[in-house]
Amino acid sequence: MLVEELMNRNMITLPPNATIREALQLLEKYKIRHITIVDEEMQVLGIVSDRDVRDASPSIFLDASDFSILNKEISTIMSSPVITIHPMDFVEEIAYIFYDKEIACLPVVSQNRLVGVVTEKDMLYKLIQLTGTHEQSSLIEVKVPDQPGQLPRVASVFGNHNVNIVSVLLYPYKDPEYKVLVFRVKTLNPMPIINDLREAGYALLWPNNIMEPKK
Repeated sequence: MLVEELMNRNMITLPPNATIREALQLLEKYKIRHITIVDEEMQVLGIVSDRDVRDASPSIFLDASDFSILNKEISTIMSSPVITIHPMDFVEEIAYIFYDKEIACLPVVSQNRLVGVVTEKDMLYKLIQLTGTHEQSSLIEVKVPDQPGQLPRVASVFGNHNVNIVSVLLYPYKDPEYKVLVFRVKTLNPMPIINDLREAGYALLWPNNIMEPKK
């Protein structure tokens, strides 16, 4: 998936000479956590978070607080330079940037102009969509040898039951000779599939591989 399919094009921006007060008002009005600072040509100059604004704001509990600090230019507290991404970057790759750099918002730039933003919340929501956890479904985890052809073999068992597969994920296993295939299927009664997988000799991590006693 590409960034352009995920990014938010409804950007909230400010020029560098805007005041901290203006940034505070926008953060509260739109319930956002970041504002991108741009010039007249929409080139990214910096970024300001709600924490930056909060740290720069005077305490309401101190009578002697100097509220004139809110009239300072936003450029005095913005973070710069800014890590940016491109609309044609892969979402999987920018997920690592969020993790590695410990940031929560990435401006999307094309031809030196801001065209969108992606936040960690956007990434989390997309992960929920990609894994299908927002749909009524059942989860089945199958341990398979790390060999070619395992995915179609296991998937054929699901196909025999004419059940839609919502998502498929591949995880490493603690033993490097194995992988874990995680299927989310659109059925609330996965037992027929589970039984067939067990009869085919597959080890299930979820539900566990312990056979139910016969009655």
